[in-house]
Amino acid sequence: MNGIFLAILGAALATALAGVGSAKGVGAAAQASMGVLSEDSSMFGKMLVLTLLPGTQGLYGFIVGFLILVSSGVLGGAANVTFAQGLAYAGASLAIGIGGLFSGIAQGKAAVSGIAMSAKDDKNFSKAMVSVTLVEIYALLAFIVSLLVVIQIPNLG
Repeated sequence: MNGIFLAILGAALATALAGVGSAKGVGAAAQASMGVLSEDSSMFGKMLVLTLLPGTQGLYGFIVGFLILVSSGVLGGAANVTFAQGLAYAGASLAIGIGGLFSGIAQGKAAVSGIAMSAKDDKNFSKAMVSVTLVEIYALLAFIVSLLVVIQIPNLG
């Protein structure tokens, strides 16, 4: 195994794991939203917001994956990654990969509950938004850790 392989593996893990979490979360929320919209299509905007929120984890994973590919030189043709740097890229990807996987699924479950709560009484939408957004904090923390590590890896020499 060389450094370039580990960097590419890290980019793939960050993108794929966070993407799976988002896909599961958005899928669950979308199913619940469709049920509400079949009864009241005027709720589309609110249902869309609650459905989209679990998708941010996939975006964070993609950003980290892209930055790994750029930082390592894989995108740009100047890849000269040591084994230690490759290992660091792979390790950095795990924060958003694993954090995004679990927070995306959890945020999807919170969104499903928020959708059900909003469907019963439209005035509960803001309460649902706050609850669903609380899960986002942990995805953001994982994203920031991955980002900070990826930025520093080229300095490892």
